[in-house]
Amino acid sequence: MRRQATMTVMQYLGQLPAERRREVRRLRALIRRHLPAGYEEVVSKGMLVYQVPLARFADTYNGHPLWYVALASEKAYLSLHLMAVYGHRPLAERLTAGFRAAGKKLNMGKACVRFRTVDDLALEVVGEIVGALAPDDWIAIAQAARGR
Repeated sequence: MRRQATMTVMQYLGQLPAERRREVRRLRALIRRHLPAGYEEVVSKGMLVYQVPLARFADTYNGHPLWYVALASEKAYLSLHLMAVYGHRPLAERLTAGFRAAGKKLNMGKACVRFRTVDDLALEVVGEIVGALAPDDWIAIAQAARGR
């Protein structure tokens, strides 16, 4: 089996339909504006991923970089994966309260917020969640979850 070539962020954005590209770019700008220093932006598994580089933290359960946020264009919707809300209860509660206060419906799995347009999101609280944890804080939460 041939290994899939690495896709750049610009290539990822370029292959999206125009409407989806516009929405992804809007949310990407918000993520990048609030993202603490130390995370890297890559394309992985068909998503834009903001992760802790392996050079900074390699002791992950699967040997892959520790994901913090991911943004994907799915078949019928867009998805924003906020891993910290799954691993940090106060952030999960803050996200829920922020959507409620903004009058927005939160369509969410464990850490995946599903939406059609960026206007469906409570952007202020999304920015807060993205900016909440520096890489060292996120690493500590990941290690605690594994009993380390």
